[in-house]
This record gives sequence, C-alpha cells and structure tokens, in this order.
Amino acid sequence: MVAGGLIPFLGDPGLRTAVTAWRAWLGEERRASAHTLDGYGRDLAAFLAFLTEHRASEPALADLAGLQTADFRAFLARRSGDGLSRSSMARAMSSLRSFFRYLDRNGLVHNPALKAVRSPRPPRSVPKPLAPDEALETIALAGDLQDQPWMAARDAALFTLLYGCGLRLGEALALNRRQAPRGEAMIITGKGRKQRLVPLLPVVVAAVATYLGQCPYGGTGDSPLFVGARGNRLNPGVVQRQMRRLRAALDLPDTATPHALRHSFATHLLSGGGDLRTIQELLGHASLSTTQRYTEVDAAKLAAVYRQAHPRARK
Repeated sequence: MVAGGLIPFLGDPGLRTAVTAWRAWLGEERRASAHTLDGYGRDLAAFLAFLTEHRASEPALADLAGLQTADFRAFLARRSGDGLSRSSMARAMSSLRSFFRYLDRNGLVHNPALKAVRSPRPPRSVPKPLAPDEALETIALAGDLQDQPWMAARDAALFTLLYGCGLRLGEALALNRRQAPRGEAMIITGKGRKQRLVPLLPVVVAAVATYLGQCPYGGTGDSPLFVGARGNRLNPGVVQRQMRRLRAALDLPDTATPHALRHSFATHLLSGGGDLRTIQELLGHASLSTTQRYTEVDAAKLAAVYRQAHPRARK
C-alpha cells in the first residue's frame, strides 16, 4: 500500500519500487501538491486494478512494455462505463502519461502505445463569478452568521482576503502568522510551490488585523493564521459549509463557492480595465490561456446587456 494514493499491494518488487520512486519524483522534483499526488495515485491504482482483471493476472513491471493501444482504450472505456466524467478521464490519462514517461526516462519501460491514445477533451468551463454587489454582500454577511465574535472576525477576514487578493482557498488556509498580510504586498505560494507577489488593499490588512486582535489562540510565527474552534488550522470544509449558509441567506446560486470569490476578483479587475498579463500574474496562472477564460465571462456579460438594451435585439 502506498500512502495517499490508494495503490494496491504490488507483488512485483520492480513495479512496487518504480511506483514509489515515481511518486517521490512527483513530490520532490515536480513539486506536485498533496492533492495532485493523491489524484495521480488513485488513477494509477485504478489502472493497475483494471490490468489485473483485464489480463487475469497481476501486472509486473516488464508487462507494461507489452501493453497495446487497445489496452489503454479498454481502460478508458471501463472508466467511462463507471460513470467517470470527461475531466476525470482526462486527468487519468495525464496520470498514466506521467508514469510511463518517468519509466521511459529512467530506462525501466519503453512503451510508445500510450502516445497513440487520445485523451478525452474535458468540457471547457467558464468561470462563474459573483456580481460586485453580491461579492460585497457575501463579505459583509460572513461575520454575522457566527455566534463567537472572534470567529465572526475570522470569517470576515478570510472572505475579504479571498476576494481582495484573488487567493485560492487552500493558499489562504496554508498561511501562517508570520505571513499575515501587512504593508502593501504579500508573497503567496501557489500550485507547484510557485511564488507570486500580490498587492494588498488596506481593507484586507485591516480585516486580518481585527481578527488576530480577537483570536483567543496565540502562537508563534509558524502557527496557522486561520484557526478553527479548537485552535487548529481551519479546515476547508468549515469554510465551504459557511459559504452554503451564505448562499441560502443571500439567495445566491450553487456556483457561489469560496473559489467563486477568486473568479470574482479576476472578472471585476478585467471589467475595470485590468490587462490579462497582470491578472495572470496576480492569479498565479502558468498559462495565459487559463486567464483568458475571464474574457469569455466579460463577453457573455456584454452580450446579455446588448440583448436587453438594444431595440433590435429585443424584437
């Protein structure tokens, strides 16, 4: 059993060693997050379990070199039959490609068959931000749903940080006290452990300072910035549950999640005249094409306004 990835017991020592080395390489060299390691591990576990059933024997490392294109396609067909989404199947293929590339580069297995298999194209999703007034109402109400004043200040500070700086929820919850927003900018460590500089609004700094002034739990600079009721690092599930309460109170759609505040940050910057390259840097996107999704949101908004306002469109 390989921790975190649900890899089944592997009888072949060579394959077991290769899987362990691949996961170590992903974490240490590729700086993959724990979430990515877990997802890739699950995908590989599913593939090895499929091979065991498909070939009526547990695979060994040497067997991987003899796999044909039809074997990989049969795996995709099985996953599709299991109800996996196209996005999940695309990630599964990405996991397998990563594993087989690692084997090839290290002289363990050479199998070109996987290159001939086309990955399912995931549906292109358009970010669903909140309207500016909805985002502000969410932040204003965030603290009103807590009975404890310090927890109310915590929620207000966290939601202000997410919207004011465009952080991912995981990035915000990973902050320690020494990294609390102060001054005019802060350094955020994002996906792949890449760091970026994020400007700070005075309202963000003030909200976090208010929370820290009321928080009953102290700690060192390495203590978590946002804590739960018992003083441990705040769990994402607690934040998501609070967002569900806010959705109900404000009659917001199901797409109003903590991550929607990050989408709102980017969309509202773009609407206000921000350029894509700057927004890309602020969000920590590796590719500009990821940031360009927000132009589609803005275009859709313009089209909706046009349809409502233009006399010919109304006809």
